Amino acid sequence: MVKETEIKLRATPETLAAVQQHPLIKARQQGEWTQGTLYNQYYDTPARDLAAAKVALRLRRDGEQFIQTLKSRGQSVAGLSERNEWDWHLQQDELDMALLDDTCWPEALASLDKSQLQPVFTTDFQRTKVLLQWEREGEAVEVEAALDQGRVVAGANEEDICELELEIRQGPAAALLELALELSAELPLMPCDISKAERGYRLFEARSYDLRLNAVEWHAETKVDEVIAGAGTQLLGHSQRLAEQYRHAGQWRLFREMTLTLTALRASFGVFDLALPRSSVQDFVQPLDQLLAQFKPLVLAGWADDETGQKARAHAAEVFADAVNDPAWGMLFIGLALWLQRRGWTLNRPPKGQRIGDLTLPRWLLAAVAKEIQELKVPHTNDPDSAVSIWMDQQPRLARLYYLLSGFRGFLQVPEPDRLFGELNKLQALLEQYPMVEEEQRPLLMDALRKQGQRLRKLNAWRELNG
Repeated sequence: MVKETEIKLRATPETLAAVQQHPLIKARQQGEWTQGTLYNQYYDTPARDLAAAKVALRLRRDGEQFIQTLKSRGQSVAGLSERNEWDWHLQQDELDMALLDDTCWPEALASLDKSQLQPVFTTDFQRTKVLLQWEREGEAVEVEAALDQGRVVAGANEEDICELELEIRQGPAAALLELALELSAELPLMPCDISKAERGYRLFEARSYDLRLNAVEWHAETKVDEVIAGAGTQLLGHSQRLAEQYRHAGQWRLFREMTLTLTALRASFGVFDLALPRSSVQDFVQPLDQLLAQFKPLVLAGWADDETGQKARAHAAEVFADAVNDPAWGMLFIGLALWLQRRGWTLNRPPKGQRIGDLTLPRWLLAAVAKEIQELKVPHTNDPDSAVSIWMDQQPRLARLYYLLSGFRGFLQVPEPDRLFGELNKLQALLEQYPMVEEEQRPLLMDALRKQGQRLRKLNAWRELNG
């Protein structure tokens, strides 16, 4: 058994050709590019028991070689994945069931009748590869770069394969992200958090593709630094899975949820005080803000069940396609993955930031929510209509509160935190509607905003946090 560590990046055929000519690749490549066609047959039971156990069983023909492979499904974040892999070289193009023993076979499948295994889909593609070598901080690094072009076929359904795959052979995983980041500075590369096997299963059932990483279990003793790492990884992974699925299926709800997840990711940069210094995320703020400036108006307009809403939903697909075909997309999300991997927020931060990073979750959360609540300008009955501009300016603060309360309110030690979360969400929804409503409807909305401000002020949680 070996641990496979790789990063997958979606690309166009033109981009793959450009990778071969990239100066960074040329400077590090050992020997010439080689080319061959890989024929891959995946197996499972009619009930998809292997998929349910999160393993993939494959028989590959590579020239005259036959290779049987069992892979665990691992988790991928911004294209970078780690999983266990078992390979066996066979003498013939037929599965050897005897190799699937207790040393590799999942305990969840111990009672499975392996005679039920049958071909389910193929992933045949041409692979053009080369070995890259360089030195990183005094350590030798070796990476296989592979350009894969082909097709996944599952029954009557099929999907193209066109991706750059970088697999570490020697050295740290960070080296893969660093290489991918340097390439993405000039080439449009979309982090791809779906394996070829998952694509095959998705052709049978779109919902089989997991949109979220495994949930993080928070505890009262969890430190702030672990919250930054765990929640950041969750948000980054979820956003990229939603982007992948929206690219594949084009469902409007996926675009909405992706935008909401990116909004939460952006809000997370501002809630940890000096534990997460602004300087540590300065490279991500502007590109993320630019994406949200494009996506959020479309989400708001797309709620309408009329011609305007239809146009917004159709235009979202065009805007998204332009975004993922811009090098800035890969730069942003690969950069964030590298930042999380390096724990970039901890580098060169002041001593006070270190002390905040060591706080427990409940203690930090109470202070963080209280700070936002105390500075939040909510509508008041006596406010003039001109105050709407002040209320509208509160949306970034409301986004930060949404981030804090959506994920952690179970640890907020105030009365009825769920109710506080709900009422703040209603205020945010009303403010989001303001630019969209007709002039004659605005007085009604202004009245609703003032009433919502009153409701918030009457909450015991609000009073305690302002006390």
